[in-house]
Amino acid sequence: MALIVHKYGGTSMGSPERIRNVAKRVAKWARAGHQMVVVPSAMSGETNRLLGLASELAPSSAKTSYYRELDMLAATGEQASSALLAIALQAEGMDAISYAGWQVPVRTDSAFTKARIESIDDVRVRKDLDAGRVVIITGFQGIDPEGHVTTLGRGGSDTSAVAVAAAMKADECLIYTDVDGVYTTDPRVVPAAKRLGTVSFEEMLEMASLGSKVLQIRSVEFAGKYKVPMRVLSSFTPWDIDLAEEAKSGTLITFEEDEKMEKAVVSGIAFNRGEAKISVLGVPDTPGIAAGILGPVADANIEVDVIIQNISKDGKTDFSFTVNQGDYQRALELLRDKVAPALGAFEVVGNTNIAKVSIVGIGMRSHVGVASTMFRALSQEGVNIQMISTSEIKTSVVIDEKYLELAVRALHTAFGLDKSE
Repeated sequence: MALIVHKYGGTSMGSPERIRNVAKRVAKWARAGHQMVVVPSAMSGETNRLLGLASELAPSSAKTSYYRELDMLAATGEQASSALLAIALQAEGMDAISYAGWQVPVRTDSAFTKARIESIDDVRVRKDLDAGRVVIITGFQGIDPEGHVTTLGRGGSDTSAVAVAAAMKADECLIYTDVDGVYTTDPRVVPAAKRLGTVSFEEMLEMASLGSKVLQIRSVEFAGKYKVPMRVLSSFTPWDIDLAEEAKSGTLITFEEDEKMEKAVVSGIAFNRGEAKISVLGVPDTPGIAAGILGPVADANIEVDVIIQNISKDGKTDFSFTVNQGDYQRALELLRDKVAPALGAFEVVGNTNIAKVSIVGIGMRSHVGVASTMFRALSQEGVNIQMISTSEIKTSVVIDEKYLELAVRALHTAFGLDKSE
């Protein structure tokens, strides 16, 4: 008997009929003798609906108290879907019980709207499992040291599921989505994209961080830290598919690298439309200037991605970096109002019409000329590169957003990802 964690996305929970199908699938696994913990997202569109209501009523200037209430509100979406799934399982003849994150409890820090999980108490859940129950735990949420409900940020149900699997030392964590695995790139952009049977943890970590929407990055970080066996597969296959076949479908995220993986120089093309570029112009080119700019940004809990500093001219330099579009306005105002005047900068400018495109592959470690192939392919399509960032297994470029799909298609072809194996 294995302990299995299932996670279902919002599309999978999008209607009573789909919830019924999820219940039938979970019941199939439970009847096969597995202990089952299920982590569902809110029903498709529900979180956006709730946050839309909040934005209509929001105060002109948001304080911490506002973000606390956002979490209280947004957390109800998962609570509803979890209870509905428990009811559907009961209709299937299964003994099922649902818990909100605070009831488990899933303990987090106090960063409202993007909290981080610190610990999970599994005593209550294990007691239910030992009694033969299917346990449903709300994704996306937890409770902070002061007893406030917190949420983990968009896509946080993935993180919840992997964290539960890690805490309970589950045999496997299955992430059910509206796609049947991890692809070389988004098939909606490149119809010739191929599904990967396996992908290394390192590659998945890079792809998640670079814009691939299949998994949230923190879920992959958790999986890597605690070596959680993880598989991405489709919730839209028939629920009564043979269990052995289902257990081997989708894409396995593996911690073992093999020769076959290393033969593929590039495994996938990731992209992200959700970033914006900020440039601080004419800052003094002195030691500590990067800390003087990025320190206050970090203190405001704003994450920075690609960073570039230009060559000094007349003792002045320009400093550019990218942030999530959701943090763009706040970062821009912080830099203009406080940081730039303190540093004696000339101007702070921003651009939201950018996109980041990245190539990812553990095979890049042992192959030369990968970056030059990327730059040549983009140049042939007339795509100008604004910023470049590299690591051992990825190269990212920031380009004008209007060229995004052209760039992705060109790179997918340039690295032979269109070809069948």
